[in-house]
Amino acid sequence: LDTIALNAVISACEKGGEHEKASQLLDAMPENKIHPNTITFNAAISACEKSSNWEKPLQLLEKMAKSKAEPNAVTFNAAISACDKAERWEQALHVVDAMVQTIVELDAVSLGAAISACEKGGVWENAFWLASVMSHSKIELGTIAFNSSISACEKGG
Repeated sequence: LDTIALNAVISACEKGGEHEKASQLLDAMPENKIHPNTITFNAAISACEKSSNWEKPLQLLEKMAKSKAEPNAVTFNAAISACDKAERWEQALHVVDAMVQTIVELDAVSLGAAISACEKGGVWENAFWLASVMSHSKIELGTIAFNSSISACEKGG
């Protein structure tokens, strides 16, 4: 087996809802002298995100930072989405910050998911700030992000 073959298997685990198996395969790669790449991490993080597991994607982001694999927008978006689904707005904002620190460009998916997490957490100030970042960055505020921003402000009084 090589990285490409394991990427395919981990992607299949993602599509099949087998996040634990995807994580196990990723964890076993170094023992077998196989080096995970960005695609490997993206598939494993996405598998965890789809299973509503928010902690494992953050652990995988840390592991990725220690490896030679470079995170991209897909990597961060899956991690932010996992935090959003778990209503973990603080963690979502930490991932947004990490995204900025690694000079990966914020996009509508990352900011929309972070706004949604803030809305669920009732922190309208953060949701409003993220919406203004989108506006100033000329990123189109999609319907979901727009509605989440309005909902967060409504909940905040």
